[in-house]
Amino acid sequence: MADTLEFNEIYQEVKGSWNDGRLRFSKQTVVYKNSKTGKVDSIPVLELTEAQWRRVCLGNGIKLVTSTGHVYKYDGFRDSDFEKLQEYFKANYKVELTEKDMCVKGWNWGSAKFGGPLLSFEVSDSPAFEIPLSSVSQCTTGKNEVTLEFHQNDDAEVSLMEVRFYVPPSTGDDGMDPVEAFAQNVLSKADVIQATGDAVCIFRELQCLTPRGRYDIRIYPTFLHLHGKTFDYKIPYTTVLRLFLLPHKDQRQMFFVISLDPPIKQGQTRYHFLILLFSKEEDIHLTLNMSEEEVERRFEGKLTKNMSGSLYEMVSRVMKALVNRKITVPGNFKGHSGVQCITCSYKASSGLLYPLERGFIYVHKPPVHLRFEEISSVNFARGTTTTRSFDFEIETKQGAQYTFSSIEREEYGKLFDFVTSKKLSIKNRGFKEGMKGKEDIYSNSDEDEHDAYLERMKEEGKIREEANDSENSEGESDESFNPGEEDDDIPEEYDSKASDSDSGTEDGESDKEKDRRKKPTKRAKVVKERKPRKKERRSKDKDAPKRPMSAYMLWLNASRERIKAENPGISITEISKKAGEMWKQLAKDKKEDWEAKASEAKRDYERAMKEYRESGGGSPSTSKKERKRKGGKSDDKKKSKMASREKEKERTTGSDSFKSREFISSEDSSSESDRGKKSHKCKGASGEEEEMATTPPSSGESGSD
Repeated sequence: MADTLEFNEIYQEVKGSWNDGRLRFSKQTVVYKNSKTGKVDSIPVLELTEAQWRRVCLGNGIKLVTSTGHVYKYDGFRDSDFEKLQEYFKANYKVELTEKDMCVKGWNWGSAKFGGPLLSFEVSDSPAFEIPLSSVSQCTTGKNEVTLEFHQNDDAEVSLMEVRFYVPPSTGDDGMDPVEAFAQNVLSKADVIQATGDAVCIFRELQCLTPRGRYDIRIYPTFLHLHGKTFDYKIPYTTVLRLFLLPHKDQRQMFFVISLDPPIKQGQTRYHFLILLFSKEEDIHLTLNMSEEEVERRFEGKLTKNMSGSLYEMVSRVMKALVNRKITVPGNFKGHSGVQCITCSYKASSGLLYPLERGFIYVHKPPVHLRFEEISSVNFARGTTTTRSFDFEIETKQGAQYTFSSIEREEYGKLFDFVTSKKLSIKNRGFKEGMKGKEDIYSNSDEDEHDAYLERMKEEGKIREEANDSENSEGESDESFNPGEEDDDIPEEYDSKASDSDSGTEDGESDKEKDRRKKPTKRAKVVKERKPRKKERRSKDKDAPKRPMSAYMLWLNASRERIKAENPGISITEISKKAGEMWKQLAKDKKEDWEAKASEAKRDYERAMKEYRESGGGSPSTSKKERKRKGGKSDDKKKSKMASREKEKERTTGSDSFKSREFISSEDSSSESDRGKKSHKCKGASGEEEEMATTPPSSGESGSD
């Protein structure tokens, strides 16, 4: 038989939500690691007193009870795992794995038994359900009734709010009320924070970045109390996951970060991290509110009654002793400037990214902690705004992506070496090797292979550095630029003095540049000429019949008063919104009635419009537009014909009959005016004569002239 047994996709219930993880049985310990938070539960084998195999909702589960009173429950086992576990327990543990059936009768009358941190409700000596008392937030009593309220979990889709137990009236052996006895048993194990007694120590006016403000921190034996001017927070030590002590980039300040699960709440805001900022120069003398014997017995030499030193050292030392967690500090990583962090931006704010021995942490808004084991791949990308920076992208196994941007290019080599040393998968290298097959999925053979992207970035960095060095050594890059001496002979577009600068150029080049300057002015004139045309199109004939309304508008006019009566005080905009909703919900047959009315109104409109046009309505306005459009075209044709005729006359008659362009244009204008007079005289005639005067001649007529 193997020395260890490992099971994947094993679930642990935490305040109403299922968290998956990995469970490992060894000869010394039973270890469960939460995949979401990374929290590890380690159970020494010597402390095991009971082990039960039970049928639960997620297949099969195992319940482990220790001598210290803790109970651990893990679900997700298959039926075939029972024999394997039973043999392993017999061979390596002093406890046997026994089967225990749950009561599924559905009865609500039974007996309540308190065993360690669990309240078990049993029917016929079989447990129907169990309540972890650590999830109880409040316990209230009434007449023959006890009510339990529970902590809420944001990750749970459905939350249990409360459970009520009816306790029959009777007198116990000690003469105590059974309701009060039930409530005291619950409160002795419940996670109900009560600030009773004196605090172990108090830190005054500490600067807190999240939640923002200055808080007095009162250290109690079981919880941490943040007291501010506006808000108060009580943080049980059981919710603390990790502690971080991080140096600031300026080397004069320190961050102390407390990771929380579940987070502290303020309205709809959740704070997963508590971040304190300290100055290294600030010292404090601390005295614990306990006797020396009690301090020695409780903290086993980790703390003393009187301590002095830097403020951040005292806070971190006290928290480490009370929470019983290790403090994580940056490892061997050092950036380009010699500090242990990288300046970057995440989302909209700038902050500091700390590469740790087992993950990354970003401080501070919003704080992000990413463990190596939950990272799927990383990616080095070019900066979007400048080539002097790059982006560092991290993709998790759950599909989430975090982009840390605006990192200086000098940090690339250090960060790349760190990622490579931690054997993280880099997305933009080794693509072809990853496509070979399944054999190379878990291999790390690409560490020694050539990285083209890295070489390219290094070469670009060297070229820029050499260019900067050459500019600094010459010392002429800034002084040699004298505006007005070298580049002023080049004219710019829309330059008022461009003609002066073109004196040294050729005539052909100046003509081209003049043409270029004239182009934008021509475009502006075209835009101005189009504006009055739009106004002409908008003009309407007041005498013309009105257009028919749609089916919706007909229905709205008929229903407007009814909507106002049903909704008193409703505004005009709200009437339209309400009407739109009602029209969508209107039955199909009723809509067809209104559409039939609309089509009938449309036919009446077309009939009336036809009669209006036959009576002569609407024709003057249209004829004016036609005159303008057609008349302009005919004038252009006449001018071109007259010019061609004059040129032919010049060729035949010679210099004696030469006419200047001014004379031709004046003659054209006079002939046009005469023709205009003739057309005005015809206005008194019928409509047919008017149309003949205004329309241009056809191709056949123009040819005959």
